[in-house]
Amino acid sequence: MANALRVGALCAESGTKTRGTVSADLGTLTVDIPLTLVNGAHSGPRVVITAGVHGGEFTGVDAATRLAALLAADEVHGQVVLCPVANPPAVYQGRLGASPVDGVNINRVFPGDPGGSPTERLAAWLFTHLLDGADAYLDLHSGGIDEVLTDFVGYRLTGNPELDARTAEMAGAFGIQDVVFGMNADGGNSHAAAARQGLPAILVETGQLGGRDEETARRLVDRLCGVLGRLGVLDAKPQDRTTVRAWVWAAGVTAEAAGLWYPEFTAGDDVSEGRLLGRVIEPADGREHEVLAPATGRIFYGMHALTVAPGAELAAIAAPAPRDPGP
Repeated sequence: MANALRVGALCAESGTKTRGTVSADLGTLTVDIPLTLVNGAHSGPRVVITAGVHGGEFTGVDAATRLAALLAADEVHGQVVLCPVANPPAVYQGRLGASPVDGVNINRVFPGDPGGSPTERLAAWLFTHLLDGADAYLDLHSGGIDEVLTDFVGYRLTGNPELDARTAEMAGAFGIQDVVFGMNADGGNSHAAAARQGLPAILVETGQLGGRDEETARRLVDRLCGVLGRLGVLDAKPQDRTTVRAWVWAAGVTAEAAGLWYPEFTAGDDVSEGRLLGRVIEPADGREHEVLAPATGRIFYGMHALTVAPGAELAAIAAPAPRDPGP
């Protein structure tokens, strides 16, 4: 019989499901993290699913909440930890990537710092309380209210063949054709930090422009159930494997000046190095700054907002992978 599944004061005994909140002390404030703990009646892996890491990304929050209501403990093999709002200040008080508490983008500081800023402490809390002891991790994101995006699954190569193969299998089972991987696990993204700890972890990006669409959320739930089936958590038949188009991140494009952004692309466009992607116009004097593609590839997401600050990410380009890293 499985052990009790505990996060803070929240507990699910074997064969039960518990929903509630757990308080996280962030130093200058305390936030309540909503959780659903499903402790299956049968043995199996522990899978963690988070959403709401950023504000303004609603599809994952909706889908994780729907999945939490759908899962029944007597049908689960193993344990599922669902956190539909991982970053309450950003989700409820803000609408963009940075937290209104301290201006920090949590998905740049994982695995966090328990003695750092509130957002760094939150990242550390999530890793300590949710990911420790997990066997697989899925982090659900969307194109925010200022962002166009074409659906993709992402993960990081670690150089560990077994871990990379398990992660590639999970990414390929998701039913989204485009899989974009990074050549290493550096950086503060959730899935990169998890990979450095030896955990198969994928990033899922669905929806754009802060859209709230029931059909998209339901489709995401179906895909999550398919991956849980592939992992052996559910008896549901896994989805048929999609023919994956493998990509590797090639370049990011950032604003060099503050001003008004006039893009000349949309997500999914194929671009050649040197192509004009748009212009940043300074409203004070009308000066124009051309933004050119630094690499050839496909734009998977980009800035849609009118106003941008220096350093703002305007577009992300991936190129076809030279090889398929999957098993």
